[in-house]
Amino acid sequence: MLKDSKEVVIDTNLLVRYLTDDEPQKAKAVDALLNSAAKGELKILIPSIVIAELVWVLESFYKMMSDDITGLVEAILNTPGVDTQDKSVIKAALKIYRSKKIDLIDAWIIEFAKAKGAKRIYTFDRKHFRDAEEVEIVSP
Repeated sequence: MLKDSKEVVIDTNLLVRYLTDDEPQKAKAVDALLNSAAKGELKILIPSIVIAELVWVLESFYKMMSDDITGLVEAILNTPGVDTQDKSVIKAALKIYRSKKIDLIDAWIIEFAKAKGAKRIYTFDRKHFRDAEEVEIVSP
C-alpha cells in the first residue's frame, strides 16, 4: 500500500511541455501542478538527472541557447514548492554553463568536485574542462 504523501516526482517531459508550450493543454496542466506546489498543497521533487535531461533536450531538439536555458532552469529551481537534489551544485554549474560556454554536464562535474572537496578531476577530454577553477584537470 502506498503511503499518502504530499511529495511527488515529475519527469522531464512535463518540464519540456511547460517551458516550450509546444502543447498548450499539457503546459497548462503542468502550470496547475506548479501552482499547487506554490500553495503548499504538494511538494514537487525533481531528480537531478531530470535537470540534465531537460537541458539536453532544450539544446539538442529545441536549439535553445545556454542563456535562455539557464534562465528557464533557474526559474524552475526557484519555484516555491519545488525541490531538487544537489540544488546548490546545479545552480553553480548553471553559472559556469552560462558564462564560460562549457556544457552543463562538465560544469556539473566541476561543481560536484568542488562541493565534495576534491581538488582534481581526471579526464581524457581536458578541453571540455579548460576553464575549470579551483580544481586541477589531469589525465590518468
